[in-house]
Amino acid sequence: MKTIFIMVKCELGKAYDVAAEAVESVENVSEVYSISGKYDLMMKCYLNDDQDTGHFVNEQIQTLPGIKDTFTMITFKAFN
Repeated sequence: MKTIFIMVKCELGKAYDVAAEAVESVENVSEVYSISGKYDLMMKCYLNDDQDTGHFVNEQIQTLPGIKDTFTMITFKAFN
């Protein structure tokens, strides 16, 4: 299992709609946070090791209504 974080810029007034849709309809989305700064949302997603990150972001996230832009961060190791 691998973890990725996706920063999402939404159309004006659509952040809450995008967050709700992501949590409800995209199985791999674990959590969605509203954030300050250049992006509106940060999504934490868990993918299977053999799942292609690019295809997931392009097909499952960027196609959600209300999304204008994304920035994906791939993780390497979690520290406890």
